[in-house]
This record gives sequence, C-alpha cells and structure tokens, in this order.
Amino acid sequence: MPQIPQEIIEQIAAANDIVEVIGGYFPLRRMGGTFKALCPFHNERTPSFNVNPHRQIFKCFGCGAGGSVFRFVMDYEHLDFVAAVRKLADKAGIKIPEAEMSQADYERADLRRRLLSLHADAAEYFHQQLMRGKSADAARDYMKKRGLNAEVAKSWKIGFAPDSWDGLLAPMRERGYSEMELKESGLFSTGDDGSKMYDRFRGRVMFPICNDTGEVIAFSGRVLFAEQSPAKYVNSPETPLFTKGNVLFGLNKSKRALIAAKQAIVCEGQVDLITAFEAGVQNVIAAQGTAFTDRQARILKRYVDEVVMCFDADNAGVKATKSSLPHLLAEGLLVRVMTLPQGDDPDSLIRSQGAEAFRERVAASKDFFDHQIHRLVSVPDFATPRGKIAAARELAELLAFIPEGITREAVLNNAAMRLGFSPQDLRVLIKRVPQRAALDEENAEPQRAEAITLDPTKEWIALLALRSPAARMWLQAQGCDRVLDDGQPDSALLLKVLDADFRADEPSSVNAWLATLDAAEESALSSLLERAVPPEARVVAEDCWHELERRVLLRKRQAIEAQLRAPGLSIEDMGRLHTQVLDLQRQLAALPPPRSPKPV
Repeated sequence: MPQIPQEIIEQIAAANDIVEVIGGYFPLRRMGGTFKALCPFHNERTPSFNVNPHRQIFKCFGCGAGGSVFRFVMDYEHLDFVAAVRKLADKAGIKIPEAEMSQADYERADLRRRLLSLHADAAEYFHQQLMRGKSADAARDYMKKRGLNAEVAKSWKIGFAPDSWDGLLAPMRERGYSEMELKESGLFSTGDDGSKMYDRFRGRVMFPICNDTGEVIAFSGRVLFAEQSPAKYVNSPETPLFTKGNVLFGLNKSKRALIAAKQAIVCEGQVDLITAFEAGVQNVIAAQGTAFTDRQARILKRYVDEVVMCFDADNAGVKATKSSLPHLLAEGLLVRVMTLPQGDDPDSLIRSQGAEAFRERVAASKDFFDHQIHRLVSVPDFATPRGKIAAARELAELLAFIPEGITREAVLNNAAMRLGFSPQDLRVLIKRVPQRAALDEENAEPQRAEAITLDPTKEWIALLALRSPAARMWLQAQGCDRVLDDGQPDSALLLKVLDADFRADEPSSVNAWLATLDAAEESALSSLLERAVPPEARVVAEDCWHELERRVLLRKRQAIEAQLRAPGLSIEDMGRLHTQVLDLQRQLAALPPPRSPKPV
C-alpha cells in the first residue's frame, strides 16, 4: 500500500464531491436524496447504480460494486490506488508529497501524468503546424474545402503532422520527455531493430481523440493525398491511456446534447461529426473504427435510448451497421438507420443542403429491421425461392441478437409477413444461429472478487463503528480479538474496521480509509453506509457486542458438552469439564439483557 498520509487522502476525499466526479463521466438523475444511473460496471436496463451525496459513496445493487470516490475512479479508469488519488488530487489542486509514495507507485502515476502532458503538447504542436506551419498549405486547403475554418480548428484542436521523420520527435525530446515516455505514447514508431525512433504520423491532418473529461489520449490522422498511403486514416495504437474499443470520439463535447435528445446520431468519421456539431446538430458521436464494441454501446446507453446509424450507403457502411447491431441491441437501445443520398456523407449533405436537411433525414430514419427488410426484398434475386431463403437466413441472424421477449416477437412477426414466411419458420432459423451465445460470451462481465456477506449482528457493529464515534470508542475498548477470532471473512473485516484509525463522524475520513481496502471489502462496507444510524447508537452497539459474546460462550459450551459425551472419560476429566460448563453458564448469565429494540 502506498505511504500517502491519511490526512492527505482525507483532504482529497473532502475536496472531491462524489456526485460531481461521477457526473463528469456520465449523467446522474436525482431520485429523492440520492442519484441514480445505469451501472458502468455491468450490463443492465434498469438503473441500479446509486450515489449517496451525504455519505459520499456509490453502490450498485445489481453487480455489488461500491465504495468511495477513489474506488470509482480506480474501477472506471482502470487505475491503481495511487494513480486514482493523484488524479483526484490534481482535480482539486492538492499536491501529494512525492516522498510519501513508494518508487513503484510514483513511477506508475507519473507515467500516466507525463503521457497526458505529452499528448497535450503534441496536440498543441500539431495545431500550431496547421495554423502557421510553412508545409501545411495542403492541409489548410483541405480544411477550407471541408468547410472547417480557423475557429473550428481551434475548438477541436485540429492539427497537421508535417511529412517529416522527426517533426514531432525533436521538439518533444527538447521538452524533456524520456525515450521510455516517447515509446509508451504510441506517437512514434521504431525500425525493425528497435534502435531508431521516428514520427508515426506524417503528412496527415490530425484529430485529437479525447476521453470523457476532455483530456487528449490519442490521435487519428487523415492522409492528404491518397497516393501517399493506402491507409486513409491511421489511429494511435493502444497505450496505457488509450483502448480503442472504450472510447467514443466527440463524447466529451456532445454529452449534454445526447442527454437532452435521448438520441445519438452515429457518424462514420471525425469530419462528419465535426461538421454536424458545428452546424448545430450536436447529439453526435463516432466510434473509433466503424463498428461498435460492447463497451462503447454500454457507454452510449448511459446517455440515450435510441441510436441513429449514419454510415455511408456503400458496402462498408452496411457492414459496419450490421456489425454494430448486436452490441447496441444487447444494451436495449433502439436502432434506426438514416438513408443518405447516393454519393453523400453527413459532411457533404450539410454543406450542400444545410443542417435542416440533415435533421429531416434523421427524423425520417427507419427502424433498423424495417430498413433491412426493405433492402432484402428490393434485390432482384428475392423473387426466386433461393433468394427468399437467403434473405430469411440473413434476417434470422440479425433477429437472433434481439433478447427474447415482446420486442423480438413483434419484429419477427412483421419480418415473416414481409418475407412471406411463417413466424415459426423464422423461429426455427433463429435457433440455428450460433451468434447469440458468442455475443453473450463476449459481453460477459469480468469476474469480481467474491462478495463478503456479514452476519446481521456484525453488520450493525460494523455500521456503528463506521458512523458513531461513541459506539466506536466503546467497541474498541472491548478486546475485539477474543470475540472475532473465529477465522470467518466477516469477522476479519469487522476486526479491520475496529482496528482502523479514522473519525467516524467525518465521511471524508471514513471514505479515505475505505479506499485502502480491496474491492470486495469496500463494497460490503459501502452497502452498510446506506443505512440510518439508530438514535441510541452506543446502546445498540453494546447489545450487538454482547450477542457476539453470547455466541462465543455457547460455542465453547457446546464443544465441552460434546467432549462429555465421548466414551471412556475418566472421573477427573468429567469433573474438570463439568466445572468448565458451570463457569461458562455463569458467564452467560452475567451478560446484560438487551436494552434497545432489535435494529431492523
């Protein structure tokens, strides 16, 4: 565990409101005194993710994830504890003394910070090259032809990578970035022997890729002249900052519009998205690539109920739409398809006919299955028996991705009528489709640590020790080991609570300590913090503690009574054991009776 002083962790916890932090990643809806959302850690359609602003904790009652603001940042951004603390400290403007961190922890946290800094510097370098670079005339002409003026370039930090082997490398070295940082960034490549480093992006218009909070984590570079490279776009490789399947381009800018519209218009490329956004159609996003991943679909579900696919009408666009479908349907999203004029994309349509024409196309978009049925029945081959069977099989593969229920039956019946098949025939074809099981396996949630369930009496002791200073002080004076030495996981966790050094009347102090536990322990205790503390907290704590003492004495008595039933005991042994039983009975009789109503 990193040696960051408890008082600094508490200071960081107090300075970061958990509602504000989580609300910066995805929308939260107030429900009485708490906030709710779809859980980011597992698939669900009904919100079970709860954020409590009073206790400064989160809890999902679906998958069990829960804890402090530190735990959320750790799980959501896949960071270790030190990196999460550092990120929240930076957000609050709190400096962590480097001497207090272990070397390994410091290096991990510092690498992420340095990579973010390197990407920010690279974005500024590329942008300045586009705006003022002598070799960027072709890039500026491209921007002008696409209707992207200087203000748009500034807003989206669009840039240009000179056609040079070290155009970016040289200035980044001058800024003091190490060879390891340059290599880990993904902005540079090396020769086959690994000895020579050079710019990955050359002669391309550069589009920064940002995370939810607007930090640059990668780039996408568009080639200016087709003859220069067969690859129209080149994206950053996966790095400690960037996993392609976890990021939606433009989300950091379009979040509010997505929430307001409850609809996402999915564009194929960055320029399409930027043109639509700047024209006032701001509920737009783009996948990093063509088809969606399950993670991207899950992110989108937090903001919207409906997705309009706005891909080109060519074969690649049709393929991308179909590939995205299973992931979107698995999240319960309604999928529609927008039809573009032949030869147009969103960018060209908006520039030639205006934003209103684009909006009209969005409003007229068809349900995905209606669109697919229309496409299948429109081909000449559909008139033949072989063509009809092929169409039915293709549609069955798509229908298999709709979870069984009313929606699937409604779509299936409509499709059967349009194709001229019976619903039962389509059901038979769907059962033969292997993709559903494959998708379920792909979307399977990562296994969490086995949950810890506390005995109800221990739950109350843990809650009171976490929330009531008076109860905590009394409990800590009782000699906990003699009662909690049974080797049970809940007893071990309760011992941690009673041995810990925090202030029970300050949520930031409690949460700073919670963050030092493992995920299963933090989840178990964060569940308790949702409960109200009874008025006579110390009395309840004493009653519950005496109940644990009673159990210990009863277990000892039962063990001795079992020995007394054993054959072949000597008179001396029987007398000794009877004396022990009498002593335990006296101790049981001496325990005070409960003085408070049993907590519920």
